[in-house]
Amino acid sequence: MRQLRGLFPLITSLILLIIFSVVAKCSQDNNKIFNIHKFQRNKQHSQNAISSCFHLKSRREEDSTTLEMKHRDFCSRKNRHEINKSLQERVILDNDQVQLLQYRMKSLILGELQTLSSTQMPLSSGMRLEILNYVITMTLGGENMTVIVDTGSDLTWVQCKPCSLCYNQLEPIFNPATSLSYQSVTCNSIACRLLQETSGNQVACDFNPSACNYYVSYGDGSYSRGELATERLDIGNSHVDKFVFGCGRSNKGLFGSASGLMGLGKSNLSLISQTSELYGGVFSYCLPSTDEGKSGSLTLGGNTSVYRNTTPIFYTRMVQNPQLSSFYMLNLTGIGVGGVHLYTSSVQQNGILIDSGTVITRLPPSIYRALKAEFVKQFSGFPSAPSFSILDTCFDLSSYKEVRIPTVKLQFEGNAELNVDANGVFYLVKYDASQACLAFASLAYEDEIAIIGNYQQKNSRIVYDTKLSQVGFAEEECSY
Repeated sequence: MRQLRGLFPLITSLILLIIFSVVAKCSQDNNKIFNIHKFQRNKQHSQNAISSCFHLKSRREEDSTTLEMKHRDFCSRKNRHEINKSLQERVILDNDQVQLLQYRMKSLILGELQTLSSTQMPLSSGMRLEILNYVITMTLGGENMTVIVDTGSDLTWVQCKPCSLCYNQLEPIFNPATSLSYQSVTCNSIACRLLQETSGNQVACDFNPSACNYYVSYGDGSYSRGELATERLDIGNSHVDKFVFGCGRSNKGLFGSASGLMGLGKSNLSLISQTSELYGGVFSYCLPSTDEGKSGSLTLGGNTSVYRNTTPIFYTRMVQNPQLSSFYMLNLTGIGVGGVHLYTSSVQQNGILIDSGTVITRLPPSIYRALKAEFVKQFSGFPSAPSFSILDTCFDLSSYKEVRIPTVKLQFEGNAELNVDANGVFYLVKYDASQACLAFASLAYEDEIAIIGNYQQKNSRIVYDTKLSQVGFAEEECSY
């Protein structure tokens, strides 16, 4: 009995140790470290930043092709003032484009798309100017083209010679005259009819029956105008003959130095549909952060063994909406903030759009208020800062090297969840972190479509399977 009594302190210590370990693990699971100094260092780009964003790599792995992906912030050299300006302009532009996106989706739902003029409506609703952040390199007609990627766009287009109006790009402008595989698309073709269905614009075939003209317009007057054509497309070691794309003869706007845009939407004109025989209608990406030299990847094909995810992939079904058939819509069932579950019933009627072109995630007002209240409750004791544009929950973190922040998890039907990276929780409006804002925003009305932006998708493997109509999520430290 005396021996048993001697064991009691040891047993008690072991029990306490287990309890403390569980509590520490729970605390760790419900919090992440946001390294402010690392963010600031990564904004000081090296001198070879621009060249490293072009002629990006690709590789073939079994039945999949992986393309190296870069964030456009790493594609230019900027001083501190220019960094502040670009950080702020991106949020303002994001707001303008989301309003245009909401207008288009509402018109599609109400069946009023055909009443819109071409100057009011983009060809496909994901095209987003400066705020389209990620680029890859493809080969079109034997020429390398570094293009912006967007899941909300359907048509792939590049600038073409002869060019009546073209913005500056670093790579040579595509010249159809030097290609033996280039062919114009006629106005009466199936591809031209698909263009009309995608854009809602009628093409006047009587004017020029030998050409199918496209016109992509934007909210601020930027645009790309040209004709549809077919060309050989090479991606890694695979190729597609007669790939339908837009040959842009007149292009104006904030497209940076990229050669054009790659559309990853769901319509029959998108790259995903046109390469479905090769890759089965499956693609995935891991969006890299703005860390200097960091690369992500865009993988075409459904071989999950080529991914580098650190957690299992869990899938959720795509919400089918005939009016929004070219969009990737999901059923958001909840949001976790530091382990506290928030219900999202108001999102479930229309679903939530996952989009690589929108920056900041948008939520219905009631859900955003609940998210904000819980986040502020857990992230207490830090000095507040003025709001900026759509971002109304801001802090002055300029005197901190790093801070511990509550985890944010977006939860979907089927137990899939997107665990938001620490760098996707705060948006630094100012380089010195004196205005660090919660990177979520409220929609204007409850019945608007909620959107998951690319800022919250960083360092996650996101898999789109259009054949099985599902989207998968897993954690991954992005690399090529």
